[in-house]
Amino acid sequence: MYRSREHKIIAGVCGGIAERFGMTPTVVRLLFLLSCLLPGPQFIIYLIMWVFIPKAPARTYY
Repeated sequence: MYRSREHKIIAGVCGGIAERFGMTPTVVRLLFLLSCLLPGPQFIIYLIMWVFIPKAPARTYY
């Protein structure tokens, strides 16, 4: 799993999750925002994912 380079707003975490599971980034972002309304460490988990999930490799076009 990688953080997305193409579908990123802040760090590309939601875009990377969307690419991994075949979803649209908008749906993943909305689900994340809705989950933040529930009690729990969602924002902390997002920050941890930002730090530990590597950015997707750069695509080279020849």
